[in-house]
Amino acid sequence: MASQVSDARPAPDALLTDIADYVNGCEIRSGEAYRVARYCVMDAIGCALEALQFPECLKLLGPIVPGLAFRDGARVPGTRFELDPISAAFSIGTMIRWLDYNDSFTAAEGGHPSDNIGGILATADYLSRQRIAEGDKPLLMRDVLIALIEAYEIQGVLSLENNFTRLGLDHVTFTRVAAAAVLTKMLGGGRDEIVNAVSNAWADGASLKIYRQGNNTGTRKNWAGGDASSRALRLALMAMQGEMGYPSVLSAKTFGFCDAIFRGQPIKLQRPYSTYVVEHVLFKFVAAGMHGQTAAECAFRLHPLVKDRLDAIETITIRSHEKLMGIMDKQGPLTNPADRDHCVQYVVAVGLLHGRLDPADFEDEFAADPRIDRLRAKMKVAEEPRYTRDFFDPEKRSSANSIEVRFADRSQPATFEVEYPIGHPRRRAEGLPMLEAKFTKHVARRFPRGRQLAILELFEDQALFEAKPVNEFLQYFVI
Repeated sequence: MASQVSDARPAPDALLTDIADYVNGCEIRSGEAYRVARYCVMDAIGCALEALQFPECLKLLGPIVPGLAFRDGARVPGTRFELDPISAAFSIGTMIRWLDYNDSFTAAEGGHPSDNIGGILATADYLSRQRIAEGDKPLLMRDVLIALIEAYEIQGVLSLENNFTRLGLDHVTFTRVAAAAVLTKMLGGGRDEIVNAVSNAWADGASLKIYRQGNNTGTRKNWAGGDASSRALRLALMAMQGEMGYPSVLSAKTFGFCDAIFRGQPIKLQRPYSTYVVEHVLFKFVAAGMHGQTAAECAFRLHPLVKDRLDAIETITIRSHEKLMGIMDKQGPLTNPADRDHCVQYVVAVGLLHGRLDPADFEDEFAADPRIDRLRAKMKVAEEPRYTRDFFDPEKRSSANSIEVRFADRSQPATFEVEYPIGHPRRRAEGLPMLEAKFTKHVARRFPRGRQLAILELFEDQALFEAKPVNEFLQYFVI
């Protein structure tokens, strides 16, 4: 006898309601979470401003239809664009992510929680300007920080145990889910609307990771985060219009996300939602893949020892962990900047040659230096099991690399090891002053001296920053 399928609408999957209850009912009390979140906003905007130096990024910004105007819309920092919030979310998110310079989070899947900021800033600016037009009060930057903390937490907690890379899938699914939840709340949605928006985010399925891997690596990895946050805003707006959700989108047999995409595995959560992720976020000081940050630091430290002996180098051994080897271990031709910033051999070669690595160093003209590929040809990457264990250890979450340079004359090898990158929570005292210097440099490229000083002052005091109306905050970055 054929089994019968019930027509009764199922209750929402627990994962949907847990996310909705966290976003709708959590009170963020951690002072450290707010403090680091302010630095996250600072760094994201700085990275966005720096990306405006690159034509390949610029061509993707602005309205979907060229010349389309949107009055009292959301502003895009560093530009004159005033867009509908969905287009603004894409533009801001693409700028933040373009150079692979924005913050990251190491986990089974990892990713870039700041991919959520494009949607958050665009929504906050749009809502604030609409409220002012209606005689109401705008949102404050504290509201932005709350949304950021919650989005980081959702994306990061989902990534802790659920390895999409092994299935060929990309982490931007988690961005879309996290952003859909917090943006729906920002728009005034309650528990039901958040559940509906989040269910539709899962129903979109998962993106292939093809654009981050091997010889297919390309610029989609630079705009995928902006695409995810703008899509999340679209789903949030639909939920606010009463669009229905799909309660068993994860658990349904055959057609649910877990069966259809995740190969029958459940979505696992290692810890409850709180403020863990933003407090453990990793800032970047090299515009390259997050797993290669310590490799770059090793190369910078070795530069003085090898810069006058480059022709005498026989072999270069990079010892690393499983996650780097699956993404950044590349041989052969590198065809574009996105390919190069995800190649640990390229990162190390430039670091050994110059003792630094700037965003422009991935462009074609710089990469034509034949010494880079000569050094790459001498490299091998090997796994160090301890590094892999410590990468996945929740008490450490290191991202270690070491480099050993051997010379043909059999003289003493040059070696260096870095366990935790400068942007790691364990190195906050060292890293935050460098983060401020990074932001200052990016602001200086875009604004005159007086504006620079006003912008820097915005970020100096936590209480004043949180009390700033969002529309006034964004005005500082309008060209």
